[in-house]
Amino acid sequence: QVQLVESGGGLVQNGGSLRLSCSASGSIFSINSMGWYRQAPGKQRELVALLSREVTTSYADFVKGRFTISRDNAKNTLYLQMNSLKPEDTAVYFCYADDRYGPYYYWGQGTQVTVSS
Repeated sequence: QVQLVESGGGLVQNGGSLRLSCSASGSIFSINSMGWYRQAPGKQRELVALLSREVTTSYADFVKGRFTISRDNAKNTLYLQMNSLKPEDTAVYFCYADDRYGPYYYWGQGTQVTVSS
């Protein structure tokens, strides 16, 4: 089992920046890829950014050039640096991890990001 706890959300103005953190605990060795998803009110959860075990990254088109995903293995923490935020980035952001050894998926509780216009 892996436990994920997000932090760093909040209210920011249009064009501002935030850094989200996701602290992982439990069976850290079993983690394969990690990433961030988001869900806005009335919309489906969507992928924002993914970081593979081989440290390759992928981003949704709507955040390319603005968001950066990274990981600090010594701290067992995943980050999402969000710059040039827009009101349409407003959503609950969820940390995600999947397992190397089976079809197991882990989610954090989510952190609210609100961008005012």
